[in-house]
Amino acid sequence: MLDKIVEMLRKEYPKGTRIELLKMDDFQAPPVGSKGTVVGVDDIGSILVHWDNGSSLNIVYGEDLFKVITEPKK
Repeated sequence: MLDKIVEMLRKEYPKGTRIELLKMDDFQAPPVGSKGTVVGVDDIGSILVHWDNGSSLNIVYGEDLFKVITEPKK
């Protein structure tokens, strides 16, 4: 089951996808509205992000909220 979710996330949020943070319940979270670039999805389904403010805190799919700003060029 997890393998299928990870595969779906990797297709939905490929490297280079730009996102904007809407909600993250973590005291180290970047501020709401922060923008970043997806650099990958790990084997447990965390979306790896390099935030524009220098943070690299991962998105936990299903827990944190974000929206896609732009998709990478194909």
